[in-house]
Formats: sequence, C-alpha cells, structure tokens
Amino acid sequence: QLSLVESGGGLVQPGGSLRLACRASGFFLDNYSIGWFRQAPGKEREGVSCISTTDWTDYAHSVTGRFTISRDNAENTVYLQMNNLKPEDTAVYYCAAVYQRSGVCILVIEGGSWGQGTQVTVSS
Repeated sequence: QLSLVESGGGLVQPGGSLRLACRASGFFLDNYSIGWFRQAPGKEREGVSCISTTDWTDYAHSVTGRFTISRDNAENTVYLQMNNLKPEDTAVYYCAAVYQRSGVCILVIEGGSWGQGTQVTVSS
C-alpha cells in the first residue's frame, strides 16, 4: 500500500519553529516531486512548497525566507522546516506527490488522495 504520512505539527508561539515530516511507505520518495499544502479553517487548501526529483524547490510568497523544504532519501522522508512562524500559518498541513515538468515541481497534486495531515497552531 502506497501512502504518505505527515507528522511534526503542534502548538507553537509566534516566532517559533517546527519541522514537519512527510514519510513514504510502499514506494521511494526520490522518484517523485513532493509538495506541502495547508488548509486553514474556512479557507481553501493552498500550496506551500515543493521539491522536485532534482531538488529544485519552490515556495509560496507568504512563506519564502521562513520555510525550507528538503528531502532525505535514506529516510524516505521530505521535511518542511518552518521558522519565524506567524498566527496566519495556523492550518492543517498535508504532503502529496505533485507534478513535475523539466525538473521543476508544480504545486498541483498528482492523483492520489489527501492524508490526515498534521495540525500546526501558532498562538500565544
């Protein structure tokens, strides 16, 4: 069974940091572009960041300079390091396989379905 499982969320104060993990089972992550998405209450799901098979990365404007995406193929895991968190980062975060064209990842889910996600709450 192919699956991605998110973890690492929690409650953090503004300005704090969290590292989210997206672990794959049943397949090798290094063959796929992987994206992180988030959905805040009452809002549509939005793309946050993605990493291609060639380690090309992309970020939403709202997180550029604060979030860093990386992959550890030995651990079959993609990470999202989130620094200087803001209350507006509060959301459920999801990872998924995304499209890739010419080595560039595209923040659009490539089939499959969403996992359970991991809750990130930024509040004082």
